[in-house]
Amino acid sequence: MISKADLKPSTLFVDHTHLGRHVTGLERITQELFSKGSLAPLELKPITSNSTVDLIFRQNIELPAKLVRHPNAMMLCPGFPPSYALSRFGDRVIPYIHDLFLLTRKEDLNRRAKLYMAPPFRYAVKNLPRFMVNSQYTRDELRQFCRADAEIFLYRPAVRNIFGLDDKAREDDPKRVKKSLRLIALGTVEPRKNLGAAVDILQALQAQGHKGATLDIVGRFGWGDEIERLQNTPGVTLYGYLPIEKTRELMARADLFINTSHDEGLGLPLLEAQYGGLPVIAPQQQVFQEVLGKSGLLVDPSNPRGAAEQISALISASDWVSNYKMLARQNLSRWNGDADNDRRNLVGELQALLEAQRETA
Repeated sequence: MISKADLKPSTLFVDHTHLGRHVTGLERITQELFSKGSLAPLELKPITSNSTVDLIFRQNIELPAKLVRHPNAMMLCPGFPPSYALSRFGDRVIPYIHDLFLLTRKEDLNRRAKLYMAPPFRYAVKNLPRFMVNSQYTRDELRQFCRADAEIFLYRPAVRNIFGLDDKAREDDPKRVKKSLRLIALGTVEPRKNLGAAVDILQALQAQGHKGATLDIVGRFGWGDEIERLQNTPGVTLYGYLPIEKTRELMARADLFINTSHDEGLGLPLLEAQYGGLPVIAPQQQVFQEVLGKSGLLVDPSNPRGAAEQISALISASDWVSNYKMLARQNLSRWNGDADNDRRNLVGELQALLEAQRETA
């Protein structure tokens, strides 16, 4: 019989098998929140893959095998949902829930998500006893689907200035803005992002006197039928996926950051844009109220004329640039303070769980 003294120190594995592609929100959260040292003094042991076939093998075979070989270990899953086999380990597996779209917006999913991701995600949400989430909104939404006794740990990401933006360089130029208002949106071009609504708002702005208004869209081409319309709309430029340096240049030139998503679990780029002092335009939804507080302009994307009127009113104020720079700084300080508290609380929870696992292994 193995005594407690013979047990190896508790191990905290983390699934990094989805990394290595373009660095979008999912990958960035994993790199920021679940890399070595991110949850110090806990030591994370990442498990990676080098191809799609290898990813499938490791998620379905290697990750469960790790928990078999290490009976006092636990597994964190910040990217893809845990496989059926991994979820069978119950309280030794903790997924990080970015959003509930795999359950709530099935019509917006591509084939891979429908076949490979949605079924094990549904099983994990229904059966696992613990989760980590990126926002209060995601926590509230998860409560509608998970076990009544499930524990949900809030772990909001601290927001860094990854684009190297400088709000001091942003100056008020009423004549230029009236002539050539520049909007920017970040995100994968796919149905859930509802980028067609951003185009409708752009056209409403053009009709209301901002004839030179433009919209830059940065993000990889995903799926759906919006791409052709976006490509053929005057004033809209689709850049596809860009490295940070190129994205920085476009964001530094922009006047407003716009998001018209049907829904988001968090909306990290909205906060990242605030390092450049950009006013953020977002839908009137709970998650955006949580993320932006009083620092953003919330609109109804289904009413482009009304949204355009709100934007016109914003930029007509004499001090709108300096005002939104101040609001952005205050909001980032608020958010990052809350995120730091989340990290400390989660470290304590995981330490207690690892010790309990060691005691029972």
